[in-house]
Amino acid sequence: MSLFARISRWLAHRAQPPEDRLRAAVEAFRDPAADTLELVRRLVAEIRPQNRRDTGAAERYEFMLACLEADAELLAIFRTRVVHFIATRRLVTFFTDSGILPGTGFFSEWWRILGDRLLPEVPDERRLKDCMHVVYDRSDDWRWLELIQPGHSQRFWELLAPEEELHSVDWRGIQEQILDAVLLLAHRVSGLGVEGELMRASPSFDDDLPCFVALSAEALEFVNALRAALDDPARPADDGSQLLVIVDQCESTLQRVRKRAQTVGTSLHLSYLLTRSEQCLERLRELVTILTASQASTARGKAIGAWAEFTRAAYLAENRRNSLSHYMSQLSRLLAVRVTENAARSGEHYICETRSDYGQMWRSAAGAGVLIGGMALLKIFAAGLHAPLIVEAILFSLIYGLGFVTIYLLGMTVATKQPAMTAQTLAGLLGDVRATRQAELERLVDVVAAVCRSQLAAIAGNVMVALPVAILLGFGLSQWLGRPVIPLEKGAHLLADLDPLSWAIPHAAIAGFFLFLSGLITGYFDNKAAYSDVGTRIARLRWLQGIFGRARAARIGAYIQDRLGGIMGNFLFGCMLGSTGDIGKMIGLPLDIRHIAFASANLGYAFIGFQFELPLKVVFWAALGIALIGMTNLAVSFALALRTALGARGIRFEHWGALLRAIWRRFRREPRSFLLPPGNA
Repeated sequence: MSLFARISRWLAHRAQPPEDRLRAAVEAFRDPAADTLELVRRLVAEIRPQNRRDTGAAERYEFMLACLEADAELLAIFRTRVVHFIATRRLVTFFTDSGILPGTGFFSEWWRILGDRLLPEVPDERRLKDCMHVVYDRSDDWRWLELIQPGHSQRFWELLAPEEELHSVDWRGIQEQILDAVLLLAHRVSGLGVEGELMRASPSFDDDLPCFVALSAEALEFVNALRAALDDPARPADDGSQLLVIVDQCESTLQRVRKRAQTVGTSLHLSYLLTRSEQCLERLRELVTILTASQASTARGKAIGAWAEFTRAAYLAENRRNSLSHYMSQLSRLLAVRVTENAARSGEHYICETRSDYGQMWRSAAGAGVLIGGMALLKIFAAGLHAPLIVEAILFSLIYGLGFVTIYLLGMTVATKQPAMTAQTLAGLLGDVRATRQAELERLVDVVAAVCRSQLAAIAGNVMVALPVAILLGFGLSQWLGRPVIPLEKGAHLLADLDPLSWAIPHAAIAGFFLFLSGLITGYFDNKAAYSDVGTRIARLRWLQGIFGRARAARIGAYIQDRLGGIMGNFLFGCMLGSTGDIGKMIGLPLDIRHIAFASANLGYAFIGFQFELPLKVVFWAALGIALIGMTNLAVSFALALRTALGARGIRFEHWGALLRAIWRRFRREPRSFLLPPGNA
């Protein structure tokens, strides 16, 4: 057939109403010479949405079911062909691997997905698992598959598996492969008994080892008993209750390990291992339910329902198998929860509940303002060296990084560090709030008000101190040296950086993103320190014990372990701030950062550069720029941190309207509570 003829035929086909095309795709199953896989692929193509505006996939699926139910002869042909096709495929991998993390490990699977993007795999049509990729050959098919109602899926399988057909040769072949999958899954989970990572994460894992060993043996007994019942219907079949008890015991053990990991730290490998093991146990439970229900004449509906639910989830999983984002999300949750839990605990220290807390916050922020004023001057001096860009980036990174670490170790507060931490605390509270419970909303509003006044205290401490400190330092050094330490052109450059109509706001957004990252980095290293037991390992260093003695070495190790996250988070945050501008110059992009505390210090040094001869409107314009920089810093870091924390906990908070109304009512009634602590505290 010529290309022109093919195009004409395709256009004529597309011109038909969707119902006619779908009916023709179903009727095509009557052709005994047609390839069943191609018929199923064509049928799915007619159900699939044709574009993003097409929302009729669910209706077309229901129309397909109606066509089959209306024609008994067509239904019998359709059932025979589809069931025979499934029974003649290799099904074990479909049962044991679809929707379950592969055993190759995190990075191996990651590289496989990336490689498949460049050079797609060749499907083996002898395996049902691969046939799914032929039928659902678009990466976003899972989107419309999710819209198919579970009841429609069960209705489809009820048509394909009536009670009189469950004892046919084809269905017996499917049951045999399910039994093989049960054995394979049980052996896979039993192998966890020798996994050193699990034994290391749980000191009592040896006591739970017998249940993993017993799982494999009990699965073998279950499979043998069920096969005997399939061969001789007069023999009673194993109901699988004992096997499911052992499955529950294994799952409880894994849950204890997971809960302990949230306390003492986790690793990527442990997270991967726990997730895969729990998926295998859940799949084992599903397959046992399908097998036992299919053997009981009164439980056919339960068997069909379990099968429909399993196949629907497996189809979705197979379609997303090469989705890198979906794969990352499967693994990241435990790590993300652990990281954000560390940040949440830090966030609790940033919330002022009492007047003494408020005063302490103001003093700690004021102390940071003093150091920030000095750091800003050091950065100006370093820029004046006109060193090569890479050297300048290193100098700026050291100034920022070591300065932030010093602020952290002295117990001082940088205002913009708060949102990334307090967002984690708020996320933990949002998961427990119900809009119908006014008391719960009011408690959350109390925390929001405390966060607001804490943030204002920190900003005031940073800005109101960094500005005068910068003026005093610049004026004092100028008097001591006998010349202005800030040249006029440098002062003009500092003012230009604060212009709200320049790149100041986008650069402030970049700084907000780095603030968010620093919170995750802090949580990551806190997790790493706890999981690797850094403190104890440091305390065992012989040279450290030789210098300070065992007791002091232990205290040093505990000190470093408790503060490793904060040290690394602050240092790397400083490196990000210090190097961004120079990296932007190297690659020719307008990249830089703006930070509210440093912006206020730079305004002070601009006063020195202009010998205090700045017009009032210029000062107000620069002050507006500083305010907008601060709002952008806080908004970006808070929004990203809150989104990450909610996602890590699997929270979908849907009561924003009720919460905002409650906050507005409180603000109108008690505006002071958002600015100052309770008067009687």
